[in-house]
Amino acid sequence: MSQPSLPNFTPAITRTWDDGINLLLSLIAMEELGMAHILNAKGEKIQFALGTIPGLTGATTNIADILAVNTSVQSTLDLLIKPEILLNLN
Repeated sequence: MSQPSLPNFTPAITRTWDDGINLLLSLIAMEELGMAHILNAKGEKIQFALGTIPGLTGATTNIADILAVNTSVQSTLDLLIKPEILLNLN
């Protein structure tokens, strides 16, 4: 079996300083949006465990279930906060 033959292709990609700034700001905004979605999901998880979502009746939870949800949410918050703390260190 022979090796594949690739054409000599060198694309000309040019980016300006403004393009770089816009891409960086877009990246930061998308990351923040992703974190907001994660936090919202965890908030809904807490509401479901406590039975405080209007119009939705969940299963009966005990204190062990609520503590497990609390631990899960706390570990998620720890993971989300670490990069923010590192960015703020000078």
